[in-house]
Amino acid sequence: MDDTKEIHITTEYITLGQFLKFADIIHEGGEAKRFLAENEILVNGEAEARRGKKLRPGDEVNVNGSAYRIA
Repeated sequence: MDDTKEIHITTEYITLGQFLKFADIIHEGGEAKRFLAENEILVNGEAEARRGKKLRPGDEVNVNGSAYRIA
């Protein structure tokens, strides 16, 4: 069973910081920098810590054992 959550966007891309807020992982945009410093986040299988990283449809994000796909 695939437990990957789909995150639907209506723009060309969303930044990693925006994604964290949009997916209800953090509650305020200001938390993104600290969250990224304290947690391992994988984008398409590679560690990522830049809150400005652009995520596009098809990208997969893993945060603390939860998987998300940008759609």
